This record gives sequence, structure tokens and C-alpha cells, in this order.
Amino acid sequence: MSVAWTYDPVKSDMARVDGEIEEVARLAPAEMTEQLRHALQGGGKRVRPALTLLAGKFKRYNVGLLVSMAVGVELLHTATLVHDDTIDDAQIRRGKISIKQRWGNSNAVLIGDYLFASSARFVAETRNIRVIKLFAQTLMTICSGEIQESINAFGSDRQRYFQTIGDKTACLFAAATESGAVLANSPEDTVQALKEYGYNIGMSFQIIDDILDFVGQKETLGKPVASDLAQGVFTLPVILLLERPESTAVKAILKKNRKKGTQLLMEMVRNSSVIDECYEIAQGFSSRASAAIKNLPENPAHNCLDSLATYVTERRS
Repeated sequence: MSVAWTYDPVKSDMARVDGEIEEVARLAPAEMTEQLRHALQGGGKRVRPALTLLAGKFKRYNVGLLVSMAVGVELLHTATLVHDDTIDDAQIRRGKISIKQRWGNSNAVLIGDYLFASSARFVAETRNIRVIKLFAQTLMTICSGEIQESINAFGSDRQRYFQTIGDKTACLFAAATESGAVLANSPEDTVQALKEYGYNIGMSFQIIDDILDFVGQKETLGKPVASDLAQGVFTLPVILLLERPESTAVKAILKKNRKKGTQLLMEMVRNSSVIDECYEIAQGFSSRASAAIKNLPENPAHNCLDSLATYVTERRS
């Protein structure tokens, strides 16, 4: 199942979003053009900007404001990826050499900063104080989630995991749908329904990402498999495994030899039923997303959002 067809109601405006993103690199200082093009071109499903546009389809669809916000959302997402790769010392992103690997840490930090600033400029073009404040709060929350993950390396607490992915991933999905609804002047109950939809889709999306980190292929993921585990980040598959009584031995090994313990964890996850449990949890979040918008008006955007909830749990990259 491809995600592209779910964008049909906003297909032409997604093309405008892509065009604006290309302009960011073209209009940047010459010294930054190559790095920005590398970060912005090729790869990425553009789910977050599509959500912004689709969420604007339930009242007054102001294409100019919504495209600006959608671009801002995608640039913010890309900036976080550039900084994440620097923090994690990642060599590959979206099937290409990462910014930090090709141009070094210092340049990667500055490129990420430039993208953050660019995203803020596009959001400011909406001239809507509520979404500008939402953008700022979202960035603060993402940073908080990143710090939580860093401090709690090798942590195996399920609730802390949900809090972290909520802050690092789901909050941006929620901001995308909430801002789209606000810019369309939707009633507050519609805004809140779409915000809840976005948050739950984001939670499901990240859980599937964490599943694919174990069962996916490097070629489709665009990055090495088990990359989170290699960084000491225990995601849901590992956390569920460590909750089981039979994991006592691997816990002891982890304390003595982290490299050996993480390798054993990888093998145990792949040979257990925890992956199925994770899919069930992800599907639960997707079901909550669909339920959140159940009472919104039926239109093509509503149908696409429902389809997207299904796609999220079926994707393989």
C-alpha cells in the first residue's frame, strides 16, 4: 500500500509545498546550497505537511496559509533529523550519507539551525499567533523528548518510552493537524479532534518505525537496522521483551557486557512474539486516531485520514 494516493485531495498543493522547500535551498547563501539540497531532496514521505493540508479541509481552506504552515512543519521535521544524526553519530539518512558524515558535525549543527530558522519564517507568514505559539511549544517539546531519551539510555520503562516518543514524534504530528484546523477557522471541537488524531497517528507511526528497526531491510529503511539499539535506546520491542521473566539472563549480561547484551537482545526480539504485540499496540493508537475524527464531516479529506491510519500500520519503510 502506497501513501501517495492518500494525498489526492491536496495533491496540487503538495506540489506547491515541494516547490517552496526546493526554494529554501536555491535562495540560501551559496556556501550552504549543496548541504541544504542534500538534506531536503529525495526521501521522506511528506506525511506531516500532508496532514496539515488535509486538516484544513474541514472548514475554510486558505491555501496560502496552509501551504506556508505545511512547509514550516516539514522543515522543522528535517531540521530535527539533521540534529538527531549529529547526536547519534549516524552515517546514513534516507538511504544517503548523512549531513554530519559528509560535512562534519559543526556544519550539520549549523544546517539544522538554518532549517529551524527557515521553518519559523514560514510559520510566521501565517500571522496567526496561536499557530506561531504552537510551533514554538512543539520545538520545545521535541528538545525535551530528545533529552529524556539521552538521559534514560538503556531504560526499560514502558510509560517513559511512550512519553518520549510522544514528545519526540507524536507532538509534531499533532501540531501539523491542529495548525491546519486552526488556519481553516474550524470550530474548537474540530481542532481538538484533529489534534488528537495527529497525536495518535504519530504514536503509531513511531512504534512501527521501532518495529522496522528490527525486522526491516537496510535498503528500504534508508538506514542500518537496529540502529536505535546500537545507540543504547531501548524501544518498545526491547522493553516488552525485558518485561518477560525469561529475560533475566540477558539483563545480567547487559550489566557486564553491553555490546554482547545488545546483540543478544536483537536476536531474542527477532525470535519472539513481541513484534506481534508491538503491532497490536500500534494498531490501537491508529484506531484511536480514526475514532477521534469519527464525528467530523464526511469528505474526501476525512476518507484520506482514515486511510492514512491504516497505511501507518501496514508500511514497511
